[in-house]
Amino acid sequence: MDNSPIGFFDSGFGGLSVYQRVSALLPHESTVYIGDHAFLPYGGKTRRRIQARAVKLIRFLLARHVKLIVVACNTATIAGIDTYRRLFPDVPIIGVVPVVKTAAQLSAGSFAVLSTSFTAQSRYQKLLIRKFAPRAQVYNLGCPNLLSFVENGILQGKQIDRELGQILTPRILKKIDIIVLGCTHYPFLQKAIRAIVGSKIRILDSGGAVARHVERILTHNDIPGHAKRATHEFYSTIENDTLSRVAGTLLKKKVRVQYADI
Repeated sequence: MDNSPIGFFDSGFGGLSVYQRVSALLPHESTVYIGDHAFLPYGGKTRRRIQARAVKLIRFLLARHVKLIVVACNTATIAGIDTYRRLFPDVPIIGVVPVVKTAAQLSAGSFAVLSTSFTAQSRYQKLLIRKFAPRAQVYNLGCPNLLSFVENGILQGKQIDRELGQILTPRILKKIDIIVLGCTHYPFLQKAIRAIVGSKIRILDSGGAVARHVERILTHNDIPGHAKRATHEFYSTIENDTLSRVAGTLLKKKVRVQYADI
């Protein structure tokens, strides 16, 4: 038994969608979450800059004695998961990637992947599609503006509908049967996406798979927690009075976000 917390980091609050799934599956595990709002968004940054920030965030989490780290950001994962594991070999580090393989297995032949511009344009994602969906028609769609809605706690409304309508055009919707949410921010927009695409198109994200993988790693390493009362700490790399409100809106509970000077 190890009641040390699980660490999470993301460019902002998108990773809370992964935290949410892990906490639901493992309610006796304590957690520490940090959003790098000072450098948000990661989608427009270089690989080197993203890696540099990720390393600082990992060090922050390790200083809080976490036993496992979840890179709860597709962009940060793709930018350097192997680098993080090489630099910090003493702690298990789990990343998140779009569930392209699952979509390819379930789709009749045509699906869409929504992600940040960095992830959509990355060699990693293109290889992922080529490897697991070689015969499918895949719409690899970069969505630079969706993240900002979530970071402002705006999950539905005309602005979001307009943005989604420009991404998921009628021409695309007629052809696809699955949408993969390739950014951890996007599950918070699932209701808005569902309103645009209708009931027949499946929407997939990686949160559940990541949570189950966390459980497997904890069990395999013999470090599961059994805290009678799990604790959950939330941090951001900026000081802003609205952050606690936004995080509370996303998680549907009262949240206190503390400042981390990184």
